[in-house]
Amino acid sequence: MKHRFETFTVLITKISRNVKRLKNKEMAEYDLKGPHISCLYYLYTAKGLTATQLCERCEEDKATISRAIEYLEGRGFLTCQSKSIKRYNSLLTLTEKGEEAGKKIAEKIDRILEDVGEGLSEEDRLSFYKSLAIISENLEKIERKSKNGKSNI
Repeated sequence: MKHRFETFTVLITKISRNVKRLKNKEMAEYDLKGPHISCLYYLYTAKGLTATQLCERCEEDKATISRAIEYLEGRGFLTCQSKSIKRYNSLLTLTEKGEEAGKKIAEKIDRILEDVGEGLSEEDRLSFYKSLAIISENLEKIERKSKNGKSNI
């Protein structure tokens, strides 16, 4: 337990870095970056979302999602259904090009998740995700407390 902090932070950082590298490598043919890939994936699986919903699903801020939407729309991957209501609450859907990319992204994600989970039983995987969710929730609670001036450190 002495090296718990180092182990936790180093492993989380390595996982995050590898996910980013994989996203960039796997989607280089489309000239897409991480936030673009996440947007396409969620739009593909949900068959359309608003920018607000994308922010929530992608865990990205409004500015990052706005830039990603602008980039994807400008390159013909998605379209905004309504020009009359605020863009942030308008339904975004994939074009044919976006559907093709979304399908490839979903297939690649499925293959990578299979490879990543090699050697883990379904029970191990469920326990791991449950543990990650608890850690994430606890970190969010700590962050909220520190914002309110109640530091845990």
